[in-house]
Amino acid sequence: MTLSKRRLGILSAQIIFCVVFLLLWQYVSVNKIIDPIFIGRPSKILHYLYDSIFVSGTLFSDAGWTLSATAISFLLGSVAGIVFGLIFSVWPLAEEFCDPFFTAFNALPRIALAPLFILWFGLGTGSKVALGFSLTFFIVLSNTVAGARSADPDWLILVRMLGATRAQTFFKVTLISAVPTIFSGLRLGLIYSLLGVVGSEIIASQNGLGQKLSYLAGTFNTDGVFGVLFFLSILGVALTWAMGLLEKYLLRWR
Repeated sequence: MTLSKRRLGILSAQIIFCVVFLLLWQYVSVNKIIDPIFIGRPSKILHYLYDSIFVSGTLFSDAGWTLSATAISFLLGSVAGIVFGLIFSVWPLAEEFCDPFFTAFNALPRIALAPLFILWFGLGTGSKVALGFSLTFFIVLSNTVAGARSADPDWLILVRMLGATRAQTFFKVTLISAVPTIFSGLRLGLIYSLLGVVGSEIIASQNGLGQKLSYLAGTFNTDGVFGVLFFLSILGVALTWAMGLLEKYLLRWR
């Protein structure tokens, strides 16, 4: 079986599974085997999505607020994580000094810090960015450190024997070896940045998809809740796909 036929077969099986699952869900809901207030109804969820996307456009408006905060927190968290990770790989003493503090902060449940971030930065974008940054930073940091230390020892010995300076060794071997692992951290960090922003919006926010989720849940609009969740899952898949394309383009030299 060729690779294309295999992929087509897997895609067909996935589509069939989704259709069967939705039909079963609709049947269970319509016949009230499970009360629709708990699980919603696929037909009404699709109607909510159609109305919110193509009629009123409220989902796109809320998504704009969420994605803008996600982009800022991801950018800041990624840059800080990469910088600190590279510093730790060059100066292990700095890592030894910062490690207990970073470990202690990383062990804190971020959702418990959300009320503090809201108190410090308000209900606007600042509190969302703070929570998303706190999640992205440590993921990218750990991957950067792991990637920098994955450099082949034989290559390091070889370039030093050839007279490379410390800076040349870092930029020509260590940094290049770390790039694939850094991108793995960036893919994961992007999703966690989105989760952090949405989590902050659920707790307290003036706008965003998380705020809409909180409102819909508070008014017992189960169909709307599932609709927003599906929309968020599509956003997550799209962001992951886009990051994968960017990684392939930038690492095409491999």
